[in-house]
Amino acid sequence: MAHPSPSSSSRPVSRPVGTVTRGTTHQNRLRRMDRWITAVHGGALRRSGDPVVVDLGYGAAPWTAVELLLRLRTAAPRAEVVGVEIDPARVDGARPYERDGLRFRHGGFEVPLAGGRRPMLIRAANVLRQYDEGDVAAVWARLCARLAPGGLLVEGTCDEIGRRHVWVALGPEGPRTVTFATRLGSLERPSDLAERLPKALIHRNVPGEPVHAFLRDFDRAWAAAAPYASLSVRQRWIRAVRDLAADWPLADDPHRLRQGEVTVNWAALAPGSGTNAR
Repeated sequence: MAHPSPSSSSRPVSRPVGTVTRGTTHQNRLRRMDRWITAVHGGALRRSGDPVVVDLGYGAAPWTAVELLLRLRTAAPRAEVVGVEIDPARVDGARPYERDGLRFRHGGFEVPLAGGRRPMLIRAANVLRQYDEGDVAAVWARLCARLAPGGLLVEGTCDEIGRRHVWVALGPEGPRTVTFATRLGSLERPSDLAERLPKALIHRNVPGEPVHAFLRDFDRAWAAAAPYASLSVRQRWIRAVRDLAADWPLADDPHRLRQGEVTVNWAALAPGSGTNAR
């Protein structure tokens, strides 16, 4: 397996960088991430002179790339999606799905785009799960270096049918936020989302680490908000998140909150930071 290094981002490569994933994919699996991307980054795509988006590691079937284009175009009608896969057989299998604004290319973390184009957004869902935690920073740096000015990298993990999803949003300067998203009716407690933490955080869900403290406090706020469940599970979620905001730097607007999302500043959850790990 060819693991990228920080210095490798400046070297030309003769073959795709990375390793083949399991390729598990289902229709509508990434809907929560797609809706968040469209809501928070749709304006930037709409204003861009070259609104190209990369679906990196789309897997054994092209559904996620097809769906991403459809959702993005509700906010940015000129958006284009390029599905990038390291397995050439998967690229060949996706070709029949190409259409206006949708193409597929063979590649990996080098993100090969024709004509030297740079993407306004790279989505990498369920790609880094099989990598070592120590590889994540180098992969993030490499992908962020490929972004166009004002671009965004969204990297995270979800369950097989997209009920629970956690992702990190990064700019060229590095990670900015972590978003937890769930189908509220499937949730027993917020810490159920721990199993879908991205690779940078999943091994840090232990006492003394900020992400562990965050999920612990979220569970406590959820328990305290139990009386609101008589109104609806959504009202319970909203109340729990509002209580959580007293101690954690959240970055949500009311609409996103109602979708079963909560977004936290990365600095508060960064591994080893000690912030709020009380």
